[in-house]
Amino acid sequence: MLSSLAFTAPLALAAALLDISVGYPDALFRRVRHPVVWMGALLGGLEARLNRPSEPFAARRAAGVFTFVFYLCAVGFVAALIQTVAPRGPLGFAALALVASSLPARQSLDRHVRAVASALERGGLQAGRQAVARIVGRNPETLDEAGIARAAIESLAENYSDGVVAPLFWLALGGFVGGALYKAINTADSMIGHRDERYSAFGWAAARLDDLVNLPASRLTALWLVIAAASGRDASARDAARAVWRDAGGHRSPNAGYPEAAMAGALGLKLAGPRVYGRQRVEDAFMGDGRSVATAQDIRRALGLYRRASAIELAALAGFALLAQVL
Repeated sequence: MLSSLAFTAPLALAAALLDISVGYPDALFRRVRHPVVWMGALLGGLEARLNRPSEPFAARRAAGVFTFVFYLCAVGFVAALIQTVAPRGPLGFAALALVASSLPARQSLDRHVRAVASALERGGLQAGRQAVARIVGRNPETLDEAGIARAAIESLAENYSDGVVAPLFWLALGGFVGGALYKAINTADSMIGHRDERYSAFGWAAARLDDLVNLPASRLTALWLVIAAASGRDASARDAARAVWRDAGGHRSPNAGYPEAAMAGALGLKLAGPRVYGRQRVEDAFMGDGRSVATAQDIRRALGLYRRASAIELAALAGFALLAQVL
C-alpha cells in the first residue's frame, strides 16, 4: 500500500499543478475532445438503448445496474491500459500526469464562476442569467440578481468538492485508474442520477455510488474552506465551522451540504433553500443564517476563499506525497 502511495500521491500532486498551470488546452479539446465527453457518449448510447420507459420499475433498475457496471468496466479497462502502457521513469510519469490533469477542473471552475460575476457587473440580470445557466441546472428565468449570485456561489462550493477535491483524492489513493473511475461515476450521476420519471429507476445505482465516493471529499472540502476562512479578513472560520456542524446534515444531498454550509458561514450568507429546476420546485434546507441578498462582489469573495482553500489543499497534498515517499 505504501509503495503504491509513493507513486499515486505524487501523481495526484503533479496532475493538480498541471491543471492549475495549463488547464485542458482548447486545441487538445478540439482534436480529441475531453475524457468526460467520451464517457458521456458511451453512457448516453447505452442509456438510449437499454432504458425503456415501458418496462416495469424493477426491470429498469436492473437494466440500469447492468449498464452502469458495464460502463465502469469499460472506463476502468481503458484507464488501466493507459497506466500500463505508459513508459517507466520520469517521461512516463509526466505523460500519465498530463492525462490525469484532465480529471480535476480547478481552472475551469474558477473561470466559469468568475464569468457570472463579470456578467452581473457588466450586463445585469439578463447577462447574469445566461452566464449562470452554463454552470447550474436550475431554471435561470426564476432567478433575480441575488439568486444568480447565490446559485454561482453554491455551484462553486459543490463543484470544488466533486470537481476538484474528489478526483484528486481518488487519484492519490487509486492512481489514474482510481481517478478515472471516480470521474466516470460522477459523470454518470450528472447524466442519469436524477429523481425524475425517466431516471429514478435506471440511474439508481449511479446516484447511490456517487453519494458514497463523494463522502470523504465533501468533508475534506468543508475543512479546507474553514481553514481558508481563518487565513483571510473577509471570512469567518468560526461561522463556517458552526454552519457545517448545524446545517450540513439538513441538506437534501448527503454531501453537498458540507461545502455549501462552510461557504455560507464563512461569507455570512444564506445559501441553498428552495429552488426551481426546470418547472419543478425543490424544497431544501438553508445553509448558513446570514444575508440572502448576495451580489457579484460576494461571488468574488467566494472565489478568493476558493483559491485560498485550493492552496491549502495543495499544500496538504504535497505533504501527503512527501510522507508517502519517506514511509
